[in-house]
Amino acid sequence: MLGRRGALRFLALPPYVWLGLFFVLPLILIVAISFRPETGPINFDDPWAPTLVQYQRVWETESYLRLLGVSVLMALVVAGAATLLAYPVAYFLAFRARDRAVFYLVLLLIPFAASYLLKIMAWRLMLGQEGAINSFLQYIGLTAEPLDLLLYSRAAVIIALIYVWIPFAALPIYAAMQRINRGHQEAAADLGAGPWSRFWRITVPLSLPGALAAFFMVFIPTVGEYVTPSLVGGTEGFMYGNLIQDFFTSAANWAQGSALAVIMLVVTLVLVIVALRVVDVRRLSS
Repeated sequence: MLGRRGALRFLALPPYVWLGLFFVLPLILIVAISFRPETGPINFDDPWAPTLVQYQRVWETESYLRLLGVSVLMALVVAGAATLLAYPVAYFLAFRARDRAVFYLVLLLIPFAASYLLKIMAWRLMLGQEGAINSFLQYIGLTAEPLDLLLYSRAAVIIALIYVWIPFAALPIYAAMQRINRGHQEAAADLGAGPWSRFWRITVPLSLPGALAAFFMVFIPTVGEYVTPSLVGGTEGFMYGNLIQDFFTSAANWAQGSALAVIMLVVTLVLVIVALRVVDVRRLSS
C-alpha cells in the first residue's frame, strides 16, 4: 500500500510527465537549435557544433531589436488597458451581481466558446472602411471619410487584442475580490468611510494581486502574438511574433527563428522579474 506521500507523488507524476514532454523538452530543443550555425531547416543527423552566430546576427540587426521593443510596448498597452477594463467587470460580479453572479459569470465565459480566429475576423470586418465603426463615425458626423488607421495598423491590433483579453483578465481579478472579507468593508462603513474611500483603501489593495496576475497573464502571450497582427495589422501592424513565424515558415531558417524566440523569452522573463521586484504585492495589499 502506498502511503499518503507516495500517493501524492503518484498522482502528481502524470502532470509532471506531460509538462516535461510538451513544455520543457520543446523549450530545450528551441534553445539547442538556436546555437546551430545552419541557416536553413535543421537536419538532426548533422553534427552539432554550438555557436553564437545566430545571436550575433540578431544583435547586429537593429530592426529586430526595434521590433521587439515595439512589441513589448504594445503588450504593455494591451495588458494595462485590458486589466483596467476588466476591473469594473470583476467588481460588478463580486459585489453587485449578488444572486445573478453565476448567470453573469456564464455570460462572461461565453466568448471562450467562440473560435479565436472567428473573433479576430469579426473585428477585421468591424474595423474596415465599410465596417460598423467607420459607418457609425460617419453617421454621427465625426468623420467625413473612413479612417484608414482602424485597420491594418498597430491601433487595430491593440483594439482587437484588448477585446480578446478582457474576459481572461477579469477572472483572476474576480477570484481575488471573492477572497476579500466583507467584514473589512462593513467595519470601514461603521467608522464613517464612504463608498469611494472603502473602494480605494480596501477593495483596490486587497484585489491588487489578482490585477497583477491579470496584467502578466495578458502581457506575456501578447509579446509573441502573431495571429492577430497577421489578420488585422497587415504590414503596419507587424510584431515580433510575426518575425519568428516568418523565419520558421517562409525563410525556413529554424536556427535564426529559435534565437529570436529565446531572446523574446529571456526579455519577457526579465521584465516580469523586475516588475515583481519593484512592485511589492504583499506590502501594497497589507
